Amino acid sequence: MTDQQSLSIGEVIKVLRKDFPEITVSKVRFLETKGMILPRRTAGGYRRFDRADVARLRYILGQQRDHFLPLKVIKSKLAAWERGDDPYDPAGSDGSLLEEAGEPITRIDVLRRSGLTSDQLDDLVAHRLIAPLPGDEDIFPPEAGPVASEAKRLMDRGLGGRHLRAIRLAVDREVDLFRSVAGPLVRVQWLGEGGEHVQELLVGCADALVGIHRALLLASLRAELGR
Repeated sequence: MTDQQSLSIGEVIKVLRKDFPEITVSKVRFLETKGMILPRRTAGGYRRFDRADVARLRYILGQQRDHFLPLKVIKSKLAAWERGDDPYDPAGSDGSLLEEAGEPITRIDVLRRSGLTSDQLDDLVAHRLIAPLPGDEDIFPPEAGPVASEAKRLMDRGLGGRHLRAIRLAVDREVDLFRSVAGPLVRVQWLGEGGEHVQELLVGCADALVGIHRALLLASLRAELGR
């Protein structure tokens, strides 16, 4: 692609702004400093973006917006994406899941990305499905994004925070179960470098629990439909 065919950073912003209204020049420059994109530079030092650069930016921004993934995880997916093989599991299946969940998210972004109303978000907070970070009621942990989006689907079908509270209570019980498994390992310091053994154990337990939960839930729903 020649300089006439390539795009300046300002032109890239115009192309992407329809789908990603929050895109800014600073955002693009930040992604470059993190090694997420590598636009060509002219002799005068100006950035020039070709079609592949724009597609890569679109993919990165989509992963952040739709899956709330941190850059570390997105970067690990880029090679597969470039091959045309985007894994179903956006976050992988190893202990890194417990190390980095992403960046905190503002209340405004939770509302905008999920489609929840302010009252619905307050309802979820009141019933402990979502909790702001200590010391700032307008900043939420990264998990608030996907929780809010999935809760919106259920709330659109007539459920409220008081119904969804059962999910929070179930998770609390499951964490207690995992604590009973991992606790003895921590006490005898069977950790390895960085605690990998405990992390692998917990992630393995979580995968098994999700599989059991899905199978039992679907079986129960089939039984309900068969009555």
